[in-house]
Amino acid sequence: MKNQRIGMDLTTGPILPALLVFVLPIFLSNTIQQLYNAADLMIIGKFAGSQGTVGVSTGGEIVSLLTFISNGFQSAVQVYIAQLAGKKEHEKIRDTIGTAMTFLLLTSGVFTLLTLVFCRDLLGLLNTPPEAWEQAYGYMVITALGLPFIFGYNAVCGILCGMGESKRPLEFITVAAVSNIALDILFVAVLKQGAAGTAWATVIAQGFAFLASLLFLYRKREQMGFAPCARQTFGCGGASPAGRMQVYFGIQRQHLKVLLKLGIPLAIQSAFIHVSQIYCAARVNEYGLVLSAVNSVGNRIVRLANILTISMNAGTSAMIGQSLGAGKHDRVKRIVYTGLFVGAAIGFVNTLMAILIPEQIFAIFSSDPEVIRYGVTYMRISMITFILSSIHGPFGGVVTGSGYSRLNFIIGMLDGVILRIGISLFLADIAGMGVYGYFYGNALARLAPLCIASAYFFSAKWKTRKLLSER
Repeated sequence: MKNQRIGMDLTTGPILPALLVFVLPIFLSNTIQQLYNAADLMIIGKFAGSQGTVGVSTGGEIVSLLTFISNGFQSAVQVYIAQLAGKKEHEKIRDTIGTAMTFLLLTSGVFTLLTLVFCRDLLGLLNTPPEAWEQAYGYMVITALGLPFIFGYNAVCGILCGMGESKRPLEFITVAAVSNIALDILFVAVLKQGAAGTAWATVIAQGFAFLASLLFLYRKREQMGFAPCARQTFGCGGASPAGRMQVYFGIQRQHLKVLLKLGIPLAIQSAFIHVSQIYCAARVNEYGLVLSAVNSVGNRIVRLANILTISMNAGTSAMIGQSLGAGKHDRVKRIVYTGLFVGAAIGFVNTLMAILIPEQIFAIFSSDPEVIRYGVTYMRISMITFILSSIHGPFGGVVTGSGYSRLNFIIGMLDGVILRIGISLFLADIAGMGVYGYFYGNALARLAPLCIASAYFFSAKWKTRKLLSER
């Protein structure tokens, strides 16, 4: 590479400072993303009432599911590139960039088409309340058009985080957040377009973030070996083959095979978890508009509170991937223990807030007294989630960072299908707890990922796994 490397070398230096410096931008990026998603819910709740809230929440379920699938492939890209970066395999990094970008953009186009075709059928499966049907339909159709932006942006973020660069995605998502909130106010509060206005604000903001990430890739194309051509045969770089850049918009089979073997189980894991959440949300919708709104707002609050888990998993998996690529197993242990310390501190804060100010938290998203009253119970139950999730992140980072995709698949099955749905149905129908059974089932499902991931870490089997590039 002609210029200085992009990102941090996460294989050297003290663990805690490196972890904080690397994870903090990821944490802020995820926080901003969830906050501007929450802004959608707050604005629509204030100006369109519970119908708008349920319309946005229900109409966004399928796109959220596809976003989770995209996140699975983002993790695959990140881990693969992190291991390659740890081994200093720069040629393979360049080849992987073009393969990942091309594959994910093509995949997003297919998902967009399928969502548009089956939109009404999907809303029926979700038991969408009749009062919110039209708003949910408009929201789903419009946000489906933004899927290429989501998949493309996640591809770029996976590439950069794998190389140890976590600050740039923070800049990209900040652009999206500012745009989204401003457009939300314009479309919903001023122009009174309801859920459709929120959807257009979201899609335009996603487009801005993707454009900003593409511009960064183009500016750094010489350092990353990335060139926006269609085929390697024609070249884009120098006058001779040796001087040409090696990566293009195109798919190279050997790298696609690795990404699919790692990404499909990760995507299925995310899909299982989210599908189970959609199923439980659909069952909660049967209890009426108020409890449907409670579930919608509560899920958003939990996602905000659990940003640390997502951030620590992403950060530690990148650090662990690079360390494994460099053959530094002792460093992996130190990364996990440091991550547990940070995670436990944040989990304590989340739990304390759920105990002391549950009404105030719910009141941010809804002005309905009934929603806030039920929301207090929801927050009390969510303390289980906060505790389990706060210590899962670093252990999950070992599973993901070592490229153990099959174990992630098993975790997704247990979390999504067996525990969340199984516990929810048992508590709601057999134990007679009604809607609260679904709230408890969603919280207790976190037991499976924590137990399995921690057992894998303490077994030390991750030390003997071959690197992704060696398989």
